[in-house]
Amino acid sequence: MSSTAASPTKGEIEPDPAPAPPPGRWAPLRPLVLRLHFYAGVFVAPFLLVAAVTGFLYAGAFQAEKLLYAHELSVDAVGGAKLPVSRQVAAAREAHPEGTVSAVRPSPHADATTRVLLSGVQGVDPGHTLAVFVDPYTAEVRGALEQYGSTGALPLRTWIDEFHRDLHLGENGRLYSEFAASWLWVIAGGGLVLWFSRRRALRKVRGTRGRRRTLGLHGTVGVWAAAGFLFLSATGLTWSTYAGANIDELRTSLGQATPSVSAVAGGEHAGHGASATTGSGEHGVGLDKVLAAARAEGLTDPVEIVPPADDTSAYVVRQIQRSWPEKQDAVAVDPATGQVTDVLRFADHPLLAKLTRWGIDLHTGILFGLANQVALMLLALSLVMLIVWGYRMWWQRGRASAFGRPVPRGAWQRVSPAVLVPGVAVIAVVGYFVPLLGIPLAVFVAVDVVLGEIAHRRGRRAPALK
Repeated sequence: MSSTAASPTKGEIEPDPAPAPPPGRWAPLRPLVLRLHFYAGVFVAPFLLVAAVTGFLYAGAFQAEKLLYAHELSVDAVGGAKLPVSRQVAAAREAHPEGTVSAVRPSPHADATTRVLLSGVQGVDPGHTLAVFVDPYTAEVRGALEQYGSTGALPLRTWIDEFHRDLHLGENGRLYSEFAASWLWVIAGGGLVLWFSRRRALRKVRGTRGRRRTLGLHGTVGVWAAAGFLFLSATGLTWSTYAGANIDELRTSLGQATPSVSAVAGGEHAGHGASATTGSGEHGVGLDKVLAAARAEGLTDPVEIVPPADDTSAYVVRQIQRSWPEKQDAVAVDPATGQVTDVLRFADHPLLAKLTRWGIDLHTGILFGLANQVALMLLALSLVMLIVWGYRMWWQRGRASAFGRPVPRGAWQRVSPAVLVPGVAVIAVVGYFVPLLGIPLAVFVAVDVVLGEIAHRRGRRAPALK
């Protein structure tokens, strides 16, 4: 968040931190970018601060989850051969007969438990499942915890995730995070323009004091972190409410939507032998043969087995590893015959579907594991520091312990029409696809024009009042 030159503090003389750029068609854009960067920073920063703090907590929740739920996630001792999945599910159902089996995640590692996911359990959020953890060697039930999402978030990470996404306010609360993501790239991009349009001598931090030093720290850290902010903004918008819907629609129109395996049971035996035994997840040939069929197609751990939704549906077995290299293949298995009816390889996904998957997993700290999570925490801390320095610069710009005056209006009048008109057109298109950027920007411009007109009329009437 940059601003205009500060008044020198007592006993200190500072050069103008924002000298006028050399003349040219693009030079008048700097005051316009400065004004946008200033106001966007002032009004959007509180939302970004919440997103940064909660994002920091979420990135750290992965490791905290392993420690907090170690008893449920791991076994006491690694045995010989693992028991059949069907026997593990039976043990889970004996301990927890409520609800129905919605999925099974067999033990992915030698020391990891199997998760049997139950839906429709009383007291569990309808959008969540109850995960029952079973020792794959002894069928001992080691506990049960509420689970959310495809990454298997347990209560701690679920709470932080929902706080980061919507402040626990539901769908309306998601507007805050979309608003922050919609403006983060604008603020970061504006900061880059302002920093690199300054004279090199005025970018240094060493040997400076006061607002000049704050500006140097703000700009230097902002430049190093800008690429990360642009990435977080872009990927955050992909699953937002309004911009995310527009992105999905665009991807679909380009034939780049994420495909899914066909779960329709095939053959003349479809619908026969596929009824479940009271929510056990056992349909037709059963879980063990279905898992064996998926293994034969090359689906290695970790995998998730989803029972048929009805008598005409097939089992779906899909890989669920989101860390690099990603395992996202899926197969459908006919419950009557145990034959694979459809195969979907992640390698065959459209390019934009792959990029979306990688982007989301990198954004959430899964793609590269601990290194990914540490990088996200550093980005979050950088954003917090930039916000604090931004407000400090505004304060240092003022006098007598007061915030400085805003950046003067009217900068757009000095921009060449050859630059201004195409720029407005681009902003209008982007604002249409990212409404929580376009609508607030239009409101700001309208209010600014009205306030400017009021100030102009008062200025014209002032001589007559003397």
